[in-house]
Amino acid sequence: MSDRQKTRSTKSFARAVVGMALGRDGRIGSTVYGTVLVLAALTASYAAERHAPFKLVELVISAVVVFWLAYVYANALSESIQRGSRLDRSLLVAIADRELGIVLAAVLPIAALCLGAIGLVTEATAIWLAIAIGLAILSFEGLRYSRAAALGRLGTAWVLLANVLLGASIVILKVTIVK
Repeated sequence: MSDRQKTRSTKSFARAVVGMALGRDGRIGSTVYGTVLVLAALTASYAAERHAPFKLVELVISAVVVFWLAYVYANALSESIQRGSRLDRSLLVAIADRELGIVLAAVLPIAALCLGAIGLVTEATAIWLAIAIGLAILSFEGLRYSRAAALGRLGTAWVLLANVLLGASIVILKVTIVK
């Protein structure tokens, strides 16, 4: 493989990871929800499993998967009732795919937690890195919304403030609950 092909391959991989973590069209809502869920699960799990980094990763992954399954199931039931029909596999698969952003939003924060679990960074650094990634994702989604809604600077500032406050409320919980 030539250097040019390696560079293209690396860029394609990076673009895919960023697209996955930041949500694609139709998955942005689930990406925001998933990001908030990861931050909340991280905070709650760290309170219970301090100094057990592998257990922390396991708890966050478990919480995200369970909440995603519950969210998919609840939406599938709702749509089935609205349609007046039985729940079928194609509807369930379509909803699971649409809401996959909940799980995909967890990839980068969990990767940060894994850095701490394997000892490349301290546990505290890994946790703050995961939180920073979550806040960055929320900020990016706020910017995407501001552009789509053609908001001016003031509107963009308000949206960014709202998104950061949403994520920061979880950081405040972390600081106050886990000392």
